[in-house]
Amino acid sequence: MTVISLFIRELQEEALTTRKMLARVPADKMQWAPHAKNMPMDKLATHIADLPAWIAMAFELDELDFDSTTWEPKEISSPAELLDIFEASMEKGMAQLTEANGARLGERWVLRQGEMILWDTDRWGMARMAVSQMIHHRAQLGIYLRLLDIPIPGSYGPSADEA
Repeated sequence: MTVISLFIRELQEEALTTRKMLARVPADKMQWAPHAKNMPMDKLATHIADLPAWIAMAFELDELDFDSTTWEPKEISSPAELLDIFEASMEKGMAQLTEANGARLGERWVLRQGEMILWDTDRWGMARMAVSQMIHHRAQLGIYLRLLDIPIPGSYGPSADEA
């Protein structure tokens, strides 16, 4: 197996749990946040749904500069819309991985905000960060759901709600 084929398998496995978590986001609590410093639930969930497409970005771009991007966050009002975003994002990330040339994994990739370099890595590091961020923010979403007393789906086995 190649590193890319292992990564595809990992992404597919993590997508199963991510879909279950995103499906639980309540339409009537999209603007809810547990604290003023936290993102509202719709922004957090949309960010999670967008992250697989960042894998494609790792191969399509040499860097991302937050100061010069024209990206606009997607507005959602339902879990179905959220899952549509996630599926499109997964399709884009998976397509790029399927076509990826393993020799390019070590090429430099930079995340910046103007002159300030936020992260200097390679294409592999950026793709891995996208999946790590999806897992990290998915756990954060789990806390949001728990605080709203919404049952949490299991991730790597049953959750306390499923046991």
